[in-house]
Amino acid sequence: MLPTTCILLIFSLSSILCFLTQATHNLTLPHQHPNPEAVVRDVQRSVNASLSRRQTLSIQERDQSAQCLTGNPIDDCWRCDPNWKNNRQKLADCGIGFGRNALGGKGGQIYIVTDSSDHDPVNPAPGTLRHAVIQDEPLWIIFSADMTIKLKHELIFNSYKTVDGRGANVHVVGNGCITLQYVSNVIIHNIHVHHCKPSGNTDIRASPTHVGWRGRSDGDGISIFGSRQLWIDHCSLSYCTDGLIDAIMGSTGITISNNYFSHHDEVMLLGHNDRYTMDSGMQVTIAFNHFGEALVQRMPRCRRGYIHVVNNDFTQWEMYAIGGSANPTINSQGNRYNAPADENAKEVTKRVDTDEKDWTDWNWRTDGDLMVNGAFFVPSGAGLSAQYAMASSVEPKTAGLIDQLTMNAGVLGGPRESSETVAYPGFNGGGTSTGTTNNGNGGSSSGDGDIFGMIFGSAAPPPAVSSYALADAKDSDEKCRCNPTLLFMLSNRDEHLDPVPLKLDNLLESRS
Repeated sequence: MLPTTCILLIFSLSSILCFLTQATHNLTLPHQHPNPEAVVRDVQRSVNASLSRRQTLSIQERDQSAQCLTGNPIDDCWRCDPNWKNNRQKLADCGIGFGRNALGGKGGQIYIVTDSSDHDPVNPAPGTLRHAVIQDEPLWIIFSADMTIKLKHELIFNSYKTVDGRGANVHVVGNGCITLQYVSNVIIHNIHVHHCKPSGNTDIRASPTHVGWRGRSDGDGISIFGSRQLWIDHCSLSYCTDGLIDAIMGSTGITISNNYFSHHDEVMLLGHNDRYTMDSGMQVTIAFNHFGEALVQRMPRCRRGYIHVVNNDFTQWEMYAIGGSANPTINSQGNRYNAPADENAKEVTKRVDTDEKDWTDWNWRTDGDLMVNGAFFVPSGAGLSAQYAMASSVEPKTAGLIDQLTMNAGVLGGPRESSETVAYPGFNGGGTSTGTTNNGNGGSSSGDGDIFGMIFGSAAPPPAVSSYALADAKDSDEKCRCNPTLLFMLSNRDEHLDPVPLKLDNLLESRS
């Protein structure tokens, strides 16, 4: 007979193991939304409200408001303002879905990129995009002219940044492209990202105070790693080595909207691998995008998490549109799926490397989707359970309105695809460009020698409240748009990156 102490020890160990097992199965991210169905309902309500406003207009009024009252709630939020250039930061109030709370550089100063060069990733020149995105303080980054920025290595962002390409024709190409690693509150709007290639094994500056060794990047257009509260809107992405947008390693709170994807194989990956349980907390909204010419697969390919795919136009794929493994929840609502001619590729969905007996309980749902040219979606799991009944309490708009909702997908005002030659006519996307086109040969696109005056100029002023007027910021993170402590975390691609706490007090002192 076992002694009492042994029995108690075995019982305690069993309890601990049971708790750990339950914790693993219920593992969530600290910034994950507790009720994803509520977020879904909010998206649907916003679309319904925008379309209702459009329907109340007369035919003449609709023609006059064709560019702003489209029924697309994001565009309708800011495009009807003829003075949007003087109130650029209004855009931060227009987000929807899981990334709707991304602040970007709201409340920060305007930073004007005047120099398209990228000669030194360790010591970037003031006036370059790299110099702008690594700063500690919130910044709203705009461009003085049309420009093609050919990156020498991956462009590593700091938190609380908006890249706003409205009013200019901006292309980001080259080595590494855009990296969002362990950051939050980033908005990327209205730029072309294409022809991105792997690079690395070099030092790259990630903040004004830190340079770290970077391993070789994958060649993604936009790489998201352990980050949250992100919004990618009205971008055109194509011709990259790996994914156009990849989000992995516990990233969450992401909205990918109004983009134009084309000429690529593996378009979008959501989730690191099947065993990485932290991605169970990944929540992504994919809305109003156009999946276009010469795409093959992964629109997206999901592992774990909750993925809301709503009101997108899938015009081409060669293998499948939406794929997944490791039991992701996929809620597909009001999309248009246009199948290819290949009779073996009509299915929208693909359970990747998984037997049917293992995926029958996965929650994959189609609701109000329009299937064209023989396309079909294979649902599974919850079906009409209470979870999905909640998510559908506000009906998604019919896919018949997809043309209206996605009519402006991609970069506004210019060609939405990026060709090999990167040769484009002038851009007239709602603003005016100043200076001459800068093609990445270095130097400022303006003759003004006062580079700092140009960077923090008044060409597009921030809201009336200055971002540096932070007398009350110590009492509220929301007021100052920054966390009390921003911590750069160690990754497997940044081997010498030690945690560097950036205290709010230091930021306040630097702003005074």
